[in-house]
Amino acid sequence: MKIPRRLQPLVDDGLIDEVVTQLMSGKEAQVYVVRSGGELRCAKVFKEARQRSFKQAVQYQEGRKERNSRRARAMAKKTRYGQKEQEQAWLNAEVDALYRLASAGVRVPRPYGFVDGVLLMELIGDAEGFAAPRLDDVTLGAEEARGHHARVIGEVVRMLCAGLVHGDLSEFNVLLDERGPVIIDLPQAVDAAGNNSAAMMLERDVDNMRAYFGRFAPELLETDYAKEIWALYEAGELHPESRLTGCFAHDTAPVDVDDLMTVIDDVREEEAHRQAARHRGDEPGVEEAAEEWRESRREC
Repeated sequence: MKIPRRLQPLVDDGLIDEVVTQLMSGKEAQVYVVRSGGELRCAKVFKEARQRSFKQAVQYQEGRKERNSRRARAMAKKTRYGQKEQEQAWLNAEVDALYRLASAGVRVPRPYGFVDGVLLMELIGDAEGFAAPRLDDVTLGAEEARGHHARVIGEVVRMLCAGLVHGDLSEFNVLLDERGPVIIDLPQAVDAAGNNSAAMMLERDVDNMRAYFGRFAPELLETDYAKEIWALYEAGELHPESRLTGCFAHDTAPVDVDDLMTVIDDVREEEAHRQAARHRGDEPGVEEAAEEWRESRREC
């Protein structure tokens, strides 16, 4: 086939020997099957920002640290340079996640390089050597569904142990090869420890998988792996070989409203005393703090 413009530089540099066919075209990227290093691989060509429909939600970006202070300031101010750097950081997130998860033993496509917005990675194939189907394209028996569900939950656990939550996991971004599920599409992966929405995203990911596999094995709809996994993670007890039950004991103890109102009233009373003291100018520590400030000004 004709070599796409975005792949031509990789062909010129010898990173790609041949473009075989286009595999898919999505809202954020086009994927091609290419021959590289003597084997078939995938080339994921990310669309330019103005052509992409996927919105970089703020909740996905929380916790991602930019080490270069100049870039960080530009991104915060949303200058033209900052927007360009933000776009590049968004693309780099998937590459970083793939390398990180592959090193942790998570079943993801192995990355081979990222050049000019093109991610070169392993082609996940089926038993016949063709590109592996997505979960959404297959019909499963009950036993198969239970087995694949258990493997996906295991991958979710491995991801979390590596510090990441997929953030958009569904039957549309899990491939199925002869060895089982392979997780793909990770530009929105979030840092579990640095993102306030991580627990919610993990629960959504796990619940999506429960709903999908529950079509074929209805008993899976009664499980609650997400809260169990997150509780172990918060307690520092989660590891790749953790034995999960799919059950979670929710706290059903009634709230002591009177006790709660007492705490609220105490806080309000304390704040009222603080405000009154501030108004009189005799709040404990105010004069000391003022004197420290004046002393610091003299030193300057």
